[in-house]
Amino acid sequence: MPLEQTNLMDHVIATAGGSVAAPDAADRDAPPPAPAPVPVRMPDHRSADPPTLLTAHGCWYPSANPTGEHVAFICDRSGVPQLWSGPARGDGAHVLDGDPDPVTEVSWSPDGRWIAYTSAPGGGEHTRVLVVRPDGTGRQVLAGAEPGSSAHLGCWTRDGTALAVTVAQPSASGSEHTGAGHLPADADGAPAAPGAKAPGAAWSERGGPATLLGAGTANRAPAPDPAAPAQAAAGRPVPDVGPVRSGGLAAYLVDPDGANAPVLLYGEEGAASLRVCDTSPDGRFALVRRGPRGRREALVLDTASGRTTFALHVADGDPWIGRFSADARTVWLRSDTDREFAALLKVRLDEEGAGRAVSVAVERDRSALDLLSVPDHGRWALLAWNVHGATELESVGLPLADEDGGVGPRHRPVLPHEVVTRIAPLERGGLFAALAGSRRRPGIWELDQGLVPARAGWSARDEDAVPPGRPPVRPVPLRCRARDGLTLGGWYYRAPGRDPGRPAPCVIHLHGGPEEQERPVFSPLYHELLGRGLDVFAPDVRGSSGWGRSFVDADLGDGRFAAIDDVADCAAHVVALGYADPVRLGVMGRSYGGYLTMASLVWHPDLFRAGVAVCGMSDFSTFFAGTEPWIAQSATAKYGHPEHDRELLRALSPMSRVDQLRAPVLAVHGEHDTNVPPTESEQFVRAARERGVPARQLTLRNEGHEFLRADNRRLYRRAAADWLERHLDPTPPP
Repeated sequence: MPLEQTNLMDHVIATAGGSVAAPDAADRDAPPPAPAPVPVRMPDHRSADPPTLLTAHGCWYPSANPTGEHVAFICDRSGVPQLWSGPARGDGAHVLDGDPDPVTEVSWSPDGRWIAYTSAPGGGEHTRVLVVRPDGTGRQVLAGAEPGSSAHLGCWTRDGTALAVTVAQPSASGSEHTGAGHLPADADGAPAAPGAKAPGAAWSERGGPATLLGAGTANRAPAPDPAAPAQAAAGRPVPDVGPVRSGGLAAYLVDPDGANAPVLLYGEEGAASLRVCDTSPDGRFALVRRGPRGRREALVLDTASGRTTFALHVADGDPWIGRFSADARTVWLRSDTDREFAALLKVRLDEEGAGRAVSVAVERDRSALDLLSVPDHGRWALLAWNVHGATELESVGLPLADEDGGVGPRHRPVLPHEVVTRIAPLERGGLFAALAGSRRRPGIWELDQGLVPARAGWSARDEDAVPPGRPPVRPVPLRCRARDGLTLGGWYYRAPGRDPGRPAPCVIHLHGGPEEQERPVFSPLYHELLGRGLDVFAPDVRGSSGWGRSFVDADLGDGRFAAIDDVADCAAHVVALGYADPVRLGVMGRSYGGYLTMASLVWHPDLFRAGVAVCGMSDFSTFFAGTEPWIAQSATAKYGHPEHDRELLRALSPMSRVDQLRAPVLAVHGEHDTNVPPTESEQFVRAARERGVPARQLTLRNEGHEFLRADNRRLYRRAAADWLERHLDPTPPP
């Protein structure tokens, strides 16, 4: 029998006296891990839409109102990603927040009264959570308004009366960080466990059959045991973080109407990530995602006591990892526990929220589940599968309450674009999907109950992706082998008009992460390079996602040296195919790709004629000392601990080999980047100049780790293309 829905905010206050962080008096007196957010009223946005609107624009991150008749979304039509709203059918979209701060996430409340969103003041990494009425009134900052603080969205309660937000503790000095990544000497980004190994020894320990790849190992993992998830759930002790004393991340329930004070749901000292993904309809449980990269966990939290009743490893990638069923007796999770590729898992819970059984509900051979979305009623799920970088969308029926059978009918629509980036299901059936493709701007499409797609009238038309005369290039997939036998993938873009039989100047472009994946979506940067006569090869070196957990783990520890060699092996492959000219190769990348760019230039100094390093780490020691505390916590699981693994990190740092640099390098950085501070680029450029190597730095104003403003993105693209064109000389010889 379905449980009566209650107000979660009232439930938590009534059962726990307004605090769920600590069960006894001593713990109730302990300070929270991050201060409760203080909502701040903002002026309503009443001005007209910006007078200059871009024809070639992108729309993404849709969230529909309860009736499905209107959609809130992010759009950069005015030159910066802002919060917009429009009818599901029609073209009358309008701006809801005209501030110049880029918007990154959107969520319409289940009762339809509020739209919540995350914005980044100044384009930096310190974000805040706001709400606004659908008519543009009542705008207020719910969390992240305090100087030095940061906040991001969690879920709405099922009745829409409260929003979960995660708040990061401001640094002690307000804006500066000190120490080796702000980490205790024994920290490794996860709570310590009895008998745990030192952080440096933990790299090879991942649940299930995933294995650490290296020289002499095959690119294959043992077949998953279907019974393994249930055994793990039954036999593994559930970690209970318990009371926390200071620092870290904290999740609060905030009432946008101001009738109730914020309520602490969960807090963790020294946390790497924390997000409330769902609350059960009866208000008893919350689904929380926590943990560092590669070691994410889903926790079921008893909201009355703060006790963790169930925990299970979940996949990296999209943070919205699951939902409760309507009766709160099942949790649907996107997880790669005990398997190479993420699948849809069904977790049965008992009355107390403990896991009774874990089973695989839907899986695909050698394809990972990228996105999972389940409507409140829980009768079906929408699944987006990653198939070698492209997306296959699927709708599956879910069993009703007290049913133990498998999933119901499965439907797979034909999509007009290659990649799905966000799914917004409708209670009445159908969905809104954010789609992206190699030859078109991101747009939002409605799929009706029959899953037939129709483009929203306010999304840019495909023919408006670029100015006339130079259409976008569709890439071709490439596979190649690294020197140790590991198979790598990627996409090759051929400059239009280039003689297919003549090797061309080629830029190896490296994505960030390193757990990101190169996907066939439209890239204005690639379009700019191709227009200058430069080919682009965008590979997935080891450490990338989309190819299984073993591939993601293959760069851990000293495996990162092999990842650097992968860049050279990819260059050698396109040369061997006759695509690329061996004496006109360039390399560039952003974030981790910026690090790999600098590393490739100093480890393979005679291979590349020029490089463009964007927001990259040049020295792990200074990176850990300067980045955000929660980023440092998560980075230890991927790169190593700044104390325990000091020598390895020094050896992996491009600054340790900068004497080998030969090729001219352009460094690009956002001035407000606190993920990878701009000093990482500055010290590399300074060292290059001291050694007589041509080097320049471009600092983009009002940008952080991501470049979100149209004028800055244009400046970056043109500067990078100018640099590479100058040094690679794409004009073929007579």
